[in-house]
Amino acid sequence: MADTPIHRYNHLTWAELGAMVEHQPVILLPTGSTEQHGRHLPLDVDLFLAESICLEAARRMDGRALVLPPIPYGLNLHHIDFPGTIHIEPETFIAFCLDVTKSVAWHGFEKILLVNGHGSNGSLVDLVARKTVLQTHSLCAALSYFPLAMEEFHKVRDTEVIAHADEFETSLYLHLAPERVQMDKAAEDNDVAGDYMSSDSLSRYPVRFSDYWGRWTELGVHGDPTTATAAKGKAIFEAAVSGLVGVVDEFRSWPIADRSDQHTHPVQSDIRW
Repeated sequence: MADTPIHRYNHLTWAELGAMVEHQPVILLPTGSTEQHGRHLPLDVDLFLAESICLEAARRMDGRALVLPPIPYGLNLHHIDFPGTIHIEPETFIAFCLDVTKSVAWHGFEKILLVNGHGSNGSLVDLVARKTVLQTHSLCAALSYFPLAMEEFHKVRDTEVIAHADEFETSLYLHLAPERVQMDKAAEDNDVAGDYMSSDSLSRYPVRFSDYWGRWTELGVHGDPTTATAAKGKAIFEAAVSGLVGVVDEFRSWPIADRSDQHTHPVQSDIRW
């Protein structure tokens, strides 16, 4: 899965990058975190997995996508009871990422895609994408890579919970960098669950709630990583990469139409938000 400089935005010279504008590749911005992932996984799980999927997708796309340096931090105060976790305030994260996407738009790139690997960044990258569209002439979209791989993962999974440092993430890391996974320390844990919410509420709950993890786990795990394998990780990786290639190609061909103003009287066009 070695990548060549053409896949990485920051490996190009300014002249090479300027020439790429003519071909309008989709610019990928991986977003992740630096946070605890149990006793068996490194702190870079979300960052490493998201970036790896982006780089491999771009490698297969022969110049139709370029990958920006990833954002290594995210909203993480709920994990702060575990050593090593880095937290960034939501407003800071949004403002920082927006400055990146606006810079990319300034140079003439018309399609920007945030590819998120950290659950708590989900609503934030959505706002970054929306703000980019409203403040530039480019289109910007956001997704988390997990749904791209779920259909394939369901075929091989052995455990019920998909959440954090679980079978899904551990398998994917085992496929990409097994030497950094300490499977002898992998163990199952779960959150406190009710009828309408849990301490780390997933999509199956009608109420969204995330408590300090130090209140309900000493492992920093939500799920069961003990059945993770590199073979499962390969299936996840291939599905996520193939899905991302499809997303990029569809987004790259998406039209950018002229706006149509339906006002029949003059507007106060000097108003700024």
